[in-house]
Amino acid sequence: MTDELSFRAERSFKAITPESWSGLAGASRSGKLLPYNPFVSHAYLSALEESGSATDRTGWLGNHLLLETANGALIGAIPGYLKNHSQGEYVFDHGWADAFERAGGSYYPKLQCAVPFTPATGPRLMVAEDQNRAAIQPALAESLKEVTRQLGISSAHITFLPKDEVSVFETDGYLHRTDQQFHFINEGYANHDAFLETLASRKRKTLKKERRAALDNGITIDWLTGSDLTENIWDQFFAFYMDTGSRKWGRPYLTRKFYSLIGERMADDVLLVMAKREGRYVAGAINFIGGDALYGRHWGCIEDHPFLHFEVCYHQAIDFALAKGLARVEAGAQGEHKLARGYLPVTTHSAHFIAHPGLRRAVGDYLERERQEVEQMGEILSEHSPFRKGERQDN
Repeated sequence: MTDELSFRAERSFKAITPESWSGLAGASRSGKLLPYNPFVSHAYLSALEESGSATDRTGWLGNHLLLETANGALIGAIPGYLKNHSQGEYVFDHGWADAFERAGGSYYPKLQCAVPFTPATGPRLMVAEDQNRAAIQPALAESLKEVTRQLGISSAHITFLPKDEVSVFETDGYLHRTDQQFHFINEGYANHDAFLETLASRKRKTLKKERRAALDNGITIDWLTGSDLTENIWDQFFAFYMDTGSRKWGRPYLTRKFYSLIGERMADDVLLVMAKREGRYVAGAINFIGGDALYGRHWGCIEDHPFLHFEVCYHQAIDFALAKGLARVEAGAQGEHKLARGYLPVTTHSAHFIAHPGLRRAVGDYLERERQEVEQMGEILSEHSPFRKGERQDN
């Protein structure tokens, strides 16, 4: 890097213009180098902050690393947050924190480079479309280590990063961690029935029966996006989110204002799959529409109906992806029940810089074993996919 370039950390997206951020690959639909990822858009990240969902009050203090030219042009960035807990991340390091604290260290605060509350892979070493990625990405990775040292904190964690960024971090001495999600891969199916034809007969019959049963009791399904996303619709969906989130997590992460902000700023990137019974919505799932993928996030309901969760979250997402020609559906964290519905195991990646040598050695040993276990589990799960033998290639 030349002396004309400089790094700085920015606390708030209010100080970063949407125009400059949209020049980073993957952050805008107008980009050419990477498919659009809605979660790294200025609209999404700023909505998390401005809504009060991800702020210093909730333990997500912005610490976004920016690489700029002498005239202030943004050419590289890593979205990041200083955190005093490990909630809302979906890559679990509570055991690391406990061990370090018992040994007399201070694990928190730590630097988390991710999209809050969003277990979806996307660019982390973000580089402007017109810049040399091979030169800038290593500089970003190294600068992140330097920031960690300067702040005197325990560690930096980059989660849900793309596979092609892993080598950049590993070359710079970061530890590599893997995990697993379940994604639906569109093999060019004309529609959902064409997809079902690739399944083993028994699995196909089971899913058809499941879809019919989900719509018993007069339930119908609506796809809402763009101008359909009125404040009244958001009120109804937020009631679902609060009901389910309160039972699952104790305290839901996202505020009501967050939904209004994404409705204002990125409504065309949002799909609500809403289930209606007797003239009112009783359940729904929110998805985000990327350049080549549909990203399922969370769902909620105010009435319980058999199989409705599977229909709203998984089957309808496949229907939409096929209708829009999207390459895959990423259905969020965990959930081996997705396998039977055509979602296959896919490896996810994270990178970790641990400042303390002793903790780094211990975590490194653990991650080596964990990567082997993740790989073995993926192989076992793939053997139990619902597809007919030889019908499709592994992804």
